[in-house]
Amino acid sequence: MKDSTDRIADPWGGRTPYPPGAAWPARTDTHLAAGVTPAAVDRWVQSASLLHSNGDAMDIAVKDGRIVGVRGRADDRVNRGRLGPKDLFGWQANASPDRLTRPLVREGGRLVESGWDTAMGRIVARSKELLRERGPGSIGFYTTGQLFLEEYYTLAVIARAGIGTNHLDGNTRLCTATAGEALKETFGCDGQPGSYADIDHADTIALFGHNMAETQPVLWMRVLDRLAGPDAPRLLCVDPRPTRVARHAAVHLAPRAGTNVALLNALLHELIRTDRVDHAYVEAHCVGFDELAARVADCTAEWAAAICDVPARTITEAAELLGSAERLLSTVLQGFYQSHQATAAAVQVNNLHLLRGMLGRPGCGLLQMNGQPTAQNTRECGANGDLPGFRNWENEQHVADLARIWNVAPEKIPHYAPPTPAMQMFRFAEQGSIRMLWISGTNPAVSLPELHRIRDILGQDRLFTVVQDLFLTETAQLADVVLPAATWGEKTGTFTNADRTVHLSDKAVEPPGEARPDLDIFLDYARRMDFRDKDDGPLITWHDPQSAFQAWQKCSAGRPCDYTGLSYDGLRGGSGIQWPCTEQAPDGTERLYTDGPAWAHAEACESFGKDLVTGAPVTEVEYRALNPDGKAVIKAAEYLPPHEDTSEEYPLQLNTGRTIYHFHTRTKTGRVPQLDSAAPDVWAEMSAAEAAARDLREGDLVEVSTPRGAVAARLRITAIRDGMVFLPFHYGYWDTAEGHRPAPDTAGRAANETTVTDWDPASKQPLYKTAAARVALLRRTDGTPGPAPTTTASAPLDPGSAPATTGGPAAHATQHTDDEEGTRP
Repeated sequence: MKDSTDRIADPWGGRTPYPPGAAWPARTDTHLAAGVTPAAVDRWVQSASLLHSNGDAMDIAVKDGRIVGVRGRADDRVNRGRLGPKDLFGWQANASPDRLTRPLVREGGRLVESGWDTAMGRIVARSKELLRERGPGSIGFYTTGQLFLEEYYTLAVIARAGIGTNHLDGNTRLCTATAGEALKETFGCDGQPGSYADIDHADTIALFGHNMAETQPVLWMRVLDRLAGPDAPRLLCVDPRPTRVARHAAVHLAPRAGTNVALLNALLHELIRTDRVDHAYVEAHCVGFDELAARVADCTAEWAAAICDVPARTITEAAELLGSAERLLSTVLQGFYQSHQATAAAVQVNNLHLLRGMLGRPGCGLLQMNGQPTAQNTRECGANGDLPGFRNWENEQHVADLARIWNVAPEKIPHYAPPTPAMQMFRFAEQGSIRMLWISGTNPAVSLPELHRIRDILGQDRLFTVVQDLFLTETAQLADVVLPAATWGEKTGTFTNADRTVHLSDKAVEPPGEARPDLDIFLDYARRMDFRDKDDGPLITWHDPQSAFQAWQKCSAGRPCDYTGLSYDGLRGGSGIQWPCTEQAPDGTERLYTDGPAWAHAEACESFGKDLVTGAPVTEVEYRALNPDGKAVIKAAEYLPPHEDTSEEYPLQLNTGRTIYHFHTRTKTGRVPQLDSAAPDVWAEMSAAEAAARDLREGDLVEVSTPRGAVAARLRITAIRDGMVFLPFHYGYWDTAEGHRPAPDTAGRAANETTVTDWDPASKQPLYKTAAARVALLRRTDGTPGPAPTTTASAPLDPGSAPATTGGPAAHATQHTDDEEGTRP
């Protein structure tokens, strides 16, 4: 059957129900530009999504040298042909008329167009000057979660072995650092244990701070299809907002922000109290159970209820759901990662699975999710504060092995201290020790906390800032040199999603003007800097995406993220493949730890762990004493109150987050008509009780303020928990849809004007969800409702108070479901 559906009004499309243990049926989603038919397409080019972390495989439609649409790849293991709204419509941003097409350099305080030689010449001259006068620590690199593996790896070699700096991180520090840290704390190494296919088998799915319906809509389609079929799984949702997940949940817990550890400790208490523990599994594969049992002994449901402000009976119901599960899948995302005690809370979810022995079997999975499409690659390649290949910076043998691969002396690779996380890099820039900052593919002038501070840092005369991007973003406006980059569809490379599936994205069209692929930019910089290895040969020996991929394969060989069995040819034409993929596992690896932890031995592990309260590294001696046999570590955590709590002056908790229709700071999605019109401006969400207490109504213009700044937004009254106000973080202080028009610095549009400069001690991930705030009326409604979508967690409490979010004819996509074999139409 083929039908056409408004995929703004119905983001998840139609249902294809299926029973547990069966394969997820295919459904091919297609959207083409107006007037273009499938028969008119010149060619289809293989790719995958670059606007969320799910890794939805798709083909790009090309006609007359232009991208004119996309269709899902029905034979891919990740999405079986389905596409979400950002997949279907986001490609239009590539052709936006305000794309950067030539380099820009700052002259007399203004950015003016230049040639590549001039722009790169300035970057190289400043790099050499700083290396000569101040050393490698004066240069830092801040990258993204949207480049390709080949580009991250090249950047990592440049930073670590070329410059020799410790200052390399990605904006994945904002979205997925806690995921990686939590996995290292428990299993000694990064790498998702579970698989998306666990949804096909699970009888219970627990989502901890994970609004899957909006952040990974195609993965949510998979859950919806299970819910629509026989023997549907039961859902547990932990989220303070009335998400679509919450509406389908058997148990919904809406805790007070910053209390996740208290809630998880109570759930663990209940599992131990009722003896829902797989003691044989714990004995064979874990250490630390006794310490956890002692820690949570007094963490009753009643104790947690008083802290979390949720009913004790709901906590016990949730524990019963977890304890009675035979096949439990858990997912975790920003509701935990960007909140107080982030790593400690995520680790407790790991502990749930260890206690229940729910790992390594179909339906028994754990997914510490990613927020961005290539966040996994930053972690693998060492572009996010780790060493490439999940190597341990404290292990001299790991450093020596990396030096061997790069043919440099081990002391050339900085490992005298942990790699510098992003928030510390900006602090170093603020203090003046970092004098050059190269920012690629991200927009920290909107995405980092306490934006007035970030603007001040980037605006310093002494800081030489390079920005490599598609558009003249808020950050690019502050740069000394701006480099125009090619993007998805305009270059070739690979990227890996949150369940370790590697996809190949082929070049479909030429980039505009003089824009260049990020890989070409990095390679050009390396050539101009003349980085050499210890034999005086070129440090970087590759020259294109495929040779860069082959270089990465050598680096990954024998490590947990082993790519040696993969190839461009093997990734073309079929499904993505999960790493590790080796000669012994040529088809990839569905699940990790089928026989218990594999990389937790001191000689092999990526990390010896950290103190979850202070962030202090655990020493190798301490780790060996705790875990001599290389088992999973059950790591207990004490609940501690948030650093910034509510007060009489600021009585509400501020929560920030995302919507299904936008990605990051709207650099691309704000330029897509269907997506922009679905969520055109910032809004604020409050409960009916909190609105009534302030005499506020739907659509009122309100000011949300914290001790750091304020945002002006129209009010949406929802079923969000009392005591909280929510702001979407996507909106900068410029309107990307209408052109670059500065808005007032006070009471602007960017949620991060208000957020606090604070981060988790272990993962160093900023905290965006625990600030104290107040809300005041600026202007009574003129009849205009809040601009929040009605289809998602921001749906109004009164359905008649706002018009339904629709996309009209331009947002229609076809859904093809009558091909049982899953071949493309």
